[in-house]
Amino acid sequence: MATDPADLSAAELVELYRAKKLSPVEATTAVYARIDKVNPTVNAFTVIDQESGLRDARAAEARWREGVPLSPIDGVPTSIKDLVLTKGWPTLRGSKTVDKDQPWNVDAPLVERLREAGAVLIGKTTTPEYGWKGLGDSPLTGITKNPWKLGHTTGGSSAGAAAAVVTGMGPLASGSDGGGSIRIPAGFTGCYGIKPHFGRVPSWPASPFGTVSHNGPMTRTVRDSALMLNVMAKPDPRDWYSLPHDGRDYTADLETGVKGLKIAFSPRLGYAPVDPEVAASVAKAAGAFQDLGAHVEEKDPGFDDPYEIFWTHWISGAFNALGGLPKEKRDLLERGLNDSVEAGSQVGLKTYLNAVGQRADLGTKMREFNARYDLLLTPSLAVPALKHGEMVPEGWRHGDTWPSWTPFSYPFNLTQQPAASIPCGFTKQGLPIGLHIVGPAFREDLVLRASRAYETVYSIAKEPPPLT
Repeated sequence: MATDPADLSAAELVELYRAKKLSPVEATTAVYARIDKVNPTVNAFTVIDQESGLRDARAAEARWREGVPLSPIDGVPTSIKDLVLTKGWPTLRGSKTVDKDQPWNVDAPLVERLREAGAVLIGKTTTPEYGWKGLGDSPLTGITKNPWKLGHTTGGSSAGAAAAVVTGMGPLASGSDGGGSIRIPAGFTGCYGIKPHFGRVPSWPASPFGTVSHNGPMTRTVRDSALMLNVMAKPDPRDWYSLPHDGRDYTADLETGVKGLKIAFSPRLGYAPVDPEVAASVAKAAGAFQDLGAHVEEKDPGFDDPYEIFWTHWISGAFNALGGLPKEKRDLLERGLNDSVEAGSQVGLKTYLNAVGQRADLGTKMREFNARYDLLLTPSLAVPALKHGEMVPEGWRHGDTWPSWTPFSYPFNLTQQPAASIPCGFTKQGLPIGLHIVGPAFREDLVLRASRAYETVYSIAKEPPPLT
């Protein structure tokens, strides 16, 4: 077990709290020391609030001392993505268009649940402007750097969340995913991130990107994500889309394994170009599931690239969110986002409704596919982390927008089913590679269980990134 509390998982911290060998104040102090050391280099936080965090930690310490913790994450340092309303802290969404000087007196549902569970909220993490792209920079906060290679992106839009988790700046981080925004940075930085089924984690206010957007955990270990999801998935009446709360404990079956499961491995989804190093690592990871007792078959789900379906939803959401801004604020938006807003303004009703119908067909196809296969494995991303300043990799001939290199993520925002990225290797250059595990509708437990099985043969826990 690591000696610096900042390097411990949430589960390890709680074990030490229970044994009275470590206190939440000591753990939180260690995390803030790590933030002081690392954040100036990677730029993961837009708000750092030591006064509030240590106050929460002292309250948690008293509860553990008395043997009455609020939950299995009581006293665990936790960060919130800066797209999520958090009482007392501004939610600026990575944008110069948001007025910082206004009342910030409401918690979003997931923040309320985390507070009720005793999580120590340490600060807010960076995001590209309004979470619009799969890269880790914004006009407001600048570049969030990949801890493995500082000249490369973390991915986005949960950029700071990923960078924080892998560098020990808090073991738990909230992320959101409207086209891969949990799984892209998880894949690029080597942490674990799961996009739960749509509606599993209540969300309010509703995302302007509508029913493709999901909230979920980002952590260093699978168990920590299960612990966090137990809390985040609790009900809130403000989200009328939210699923009925089933009271499931996502840690209960983590060690059950994958023996006997029927798993499809699709290296390209039938259409996607993939970097050779990524393809090799993911194929090896798929083979590990065979060794773990699953029946693994190379099989594509059988749909064409749904990029146009996704992009119609995405740019329509951008126009819905920002099309009404006055000109002086529109002029402050990042050019690519402004272009997306303008493109969204040109989507006619018939085009949009056709995309909605095509999305339904895609969802039906995946429901039928999951009647035959328990899980689907793909790469998390088609490429390793891009260099800063690139919208697509140098020499990329497969499109000029960011979804062109993340063809494995957005289909499953359209279908709404749970999916996770788990590390499965590194490129020769030292950049992480992710394995994508897609589950049937509503079966986060199965995705987590398969993730944990793979974690036993390829440990996420590594030496801290080199920050070079």
